[in-house]
Amino acid sequence: MDPPSTKSWSIHTRKEITVKYEIFNRIGAGAYSDVYKARRRSDSVTVALKEIHDYQSAAREIEALQTLQHCPNVVVLHEYFWREDEDAVLVLEYLHTDLDCLIKEAKKWEKGLSLGEIKRWMMQILCGVDACHRNSIVHRDLKPSNLLISSDGILKLADFGQARILLAPGFVANDNQQPYVQSTPYQGTVAGPSHFKHISDVSSEGGVFIEDPGSTVQAARLGESDELRFRPFDDTDKDSNIQDGDTSCLATGTMSYVEEDLLPGTYSYDVDDGEQDCFPPLTSCVGTRWYRAPELLYGSTRYGPEIDLWSLGCIFAEVLRLEPLFPGNADIDQIGRILSVLGNLSEEVWPGCADLPDYKLMSFGKVDKPIGLEACLSNRSNDEILLVKKLLCYDPAGRATAMELLHDKYLNEDPLPVPSSELRIPSKHSSENDDSPDEFHRDLNSDSDFDDFGPTKVSTTDHGFSIQFS
Repeated sequence: MDPPSTKSWSIHTRKEITVKYEIFNRIGAGAYSDVYKARRRSDSVTVALKEIHDYQSAAREIEALQTLQHCPNVVVLHEYFWREDEDAVLVLEYLHTDLDCLIKEAKKWEKGLSLGEIKRWMMQILCGVDACHRNSIVHRDLKPSNLLISSDGILKLADFGQARILLAPGFVANDNQQPYVQSTPYQGTVAGPSHFKHISDVSSEGGVFIEDPGSTVQAARLGESDELRFRPFDDTDKDSNIQDGDTSCLATGTMSYVEEDLLPGTYSYDVDDGEQDCFPPLTSCVGTRWYRAPELLYGSTRYGPEIDLWSLGCIFAEVLRLEPLFPGNADIDQIGRILSVLGNLSEEVWPGCADLPDYKLMSFGKVDKPIGLEACLSNRSNDEILLVKKLLCYDPAGRATAMELLHDKYLNEDPLPVPSSELRIPSKHSSENDDSPDEFHRDLNSDSDFDDFGPTKVSTTDHGFSIQFS
């Protein structure tokens, strides 16, 4: 019997990878991943090698990318390397820039983005999100830096490490589930966000992935057996696996900023023993704060594609105004900024919001005169404002789906979206610039979410305690 292999201390020492790829510099780093620029030796194609140090994140990203392998607006997974006691390494197409960089560059242009450009970017984002949701995938970390852009103007969703697979009632999870196939044009319907249910990440074979023989994605088969061997894992979300929440993506890699919130324990909640639900709870600590839906900020563990739709609303508003809409510097501040624009959160505007885990733990002063999205988008048309309003809705059930927005009047009237070939593309990724996003300028010496709020009043309640901000 051959002796057990020794774990490689570096991606550069893994011969099964270096024999096929010439590895260059590291171009991105996160709490649980590192990304390297590389060249495929067989044809000199530039690729990104994403080394993922967290098992669950790797499993989710591979499964999502395999499912979406035929979607033109999702980053391509060429192959992956993964064996027992080694980190997964994904071979991804290399895309040198992203929407975050585009927005920063557009601020320098005399007239910013044209209407035709805005509509083309929006349509590409919607196509990618529509593909995810039609395949019951929730991305859970949509933001401009995770929307990569090719040199020929094709926008692609990336960084699926936080993604979860959901399933609509009436469907049965099986190993023969077909990957996404682009419809022409966007035909079919999308199940409403509230109609999705959770399914297990663990396959019927006791592992995570069983490779589809017809798949164009290749898996490097290593070890004694000809079969891929994966360890089963717990389907319940674990906070330790999703701490890349505030990350920036470079060629599908991450550059992490790990939060240090005052109340980290409020992020995950156990399901009551009496709750009749065969699906595990999800963690609310996902996504990047500026694009995080209210239900996540209030600790929900029961959510679906609606959280992606909220993120879309924040992204679209940012494309229109070339500035983030809700740039909170802490979760409490994030909620406060949302309330100041959209108004008070109540059962009247969102039936059931009082049942959110953290709803009774925090109270804010009444917002008598909310700013309103009209003021935030003062230089935009009514149709553009309405498009954002359809997504930035407190009640998740009221948010428009990606499919519905693809047919929206705004995107289908003059001026029409320009061809992708006519889009202006930034020359480099935002992380290569000297100035980092304001989000990363947070004072790391502070351990409090409350620094920017002045006096606070803490009182005990039947549920634990309440914090009131003046």
